[in-house]
Amino acid sequence: MIRTISPNPNRGTFGRCSACNVRSLSICGALDQNDLVEFERIVRHIHLAPNEALFTAGQVASSVHNLTAGVARLYKLLPDGRRQVIGFALPGDFLGTMPSDRYSFSADAIDAVSMCRFPVDVFRHFIEQRPHFLLRINEFAARELMLAQEQMLLLGRRTAEEKVAAFLVGWRARLAHIGDERQTISLPMSRQDIADYLGLTIETVSRTLTRFEREKMLVIVSGGVRLLDSTRAEAMAAA
Repeated sequence: MIRTISPNPNRGTFGRCSACNVRSLSICGALDQNDLVEFERIVRHIHLAPNEALFTAGQVASSVHNLTAGVARLYKLLPDGRRQVIGFALPGDFLGTMPSDRYSFSADAIDAVSMCRFPVDVFRHFIEQRPHFLLRINEFAARELMLAQEQMLLLGRRTAEEKVAAFLVGWRARLAHIGDERQTISLPMSRQDIADYLGLTIETVSRTLTRFEREKMLVIVSGGVRLLDSTRAEAMAAA
């Protein structure tokens, strides 16, 4: 069940938003302290357990969301029932803006997730009065377009080995962007998720990771992988 924490409408000073660990990575990083006071009045803080849905394709797009903790899975279901994972959201990512009044994809939690939720009409009114904030949102939209283009390349003519290597290198870069630069690349998503993202079968993903481990390019550890030969992985990713 989604748990919601509502802000105090009578609150005179901001607190939670200014103390947020991912504010500098989020859309709200463009807001000054006065803006944050208003921003915190319109936000609802929500928490999802693993595999809980944030929203589903076709549902009325009544809210937008800013991820503050955990990893979310973004996907579409094809007419024949197959699933295409179109992305993974990390803390700082902004979700929910749609060209129509309904969500065009589904989103659910991979692990425990925390998000800020904003009603669409209230959020639109907020940004209309702050052009600098709209610029920040446009920057995020441009980044999402770049990630979509990169996935199109992944789903193109690359081999299975190149796809898996590119995924690992790209995911490592995204983790580093949010401050996670551990030697082990955390993979909270399942191998089926990775397969559905890369357009491969789960068997192919598993065989490829095993081959990489046998060739000492990486070692598979609990919760992720550790790259032993980053140079080779990056060369394959760039192919």
